[in-house]
Amino acid sequence: MRIILALVSLAFLPALAHAEADSVRWKREAAAVTIVRDDWGIAHIHGQTDADAVFGMIYAQAEDDFSRIEANYLTNLGRTAEADGEKAIWADLRQRLYVDDADLKARYASSPVWLKALMDAWADGLNYYLATHPKTHARALTHFEPWMALCFTEGSIGGDIERIDLADLSGSTASTPWPAWAHRKAPSSRSPRAPTGSPSRPRTPPAATPCC
Repeated sequence: MRIILALVSLAFLPALAHAEADSVRWKREAAAVTIVRDDWGIAHIHGQTDADAVFGMIYAQAEDDFSRIEANYLTNLGRTAEADGEKAIWADLRQRLYVDDADLKARYASSPVWLKALMDAWADGLNYYLATHPKTHARALTHFEPWMALCFTEGSIGGDIERIDLADLSGSTASTPWPAWAHRKAPSSRSPRAPTGSPSRPRTPPAATPCC
């Protein structure tokens, strides 16, 4: 029995080490960023690099409206059904006619170093927000990956994809087996993992404060 427990413990060590490395990196990035909110609540981000600015920008946006961020990426990744259920399957399928996870990952891997740094900072800012705000419960996206930032193929407006009628799509695929991703279950409702240390400190505008 002790051998089994020891083997189980060893199996979790890499994941724990990775989580600790993430926490250390997020805190280091947060320390390099300052967010100032003016009298209207608008966030002004200060940092030494573009990556600092991206980290602070998305963190501040998550403070303002994380649910909208998550909804936008669920839509553009074709994963809304994980949060809204079967009714969103056809909209997800339509989105996946345009966007493919494997393609996004490949494009991230082949991106120049400077662009990867921005995408890494984007994902880290969101993940650090979730880690430091346990009362924020993601509906499905409990962890963001850098390549996800590439899923907005139509800019901020979009709309062309809606030319594909969902009724026609559902009718034409009625006899076709659903792809594997359609059967993926949403993650458990447990709170996001919180890093060690104090939670983010509140801001009192207009005075400058550390990022998070």
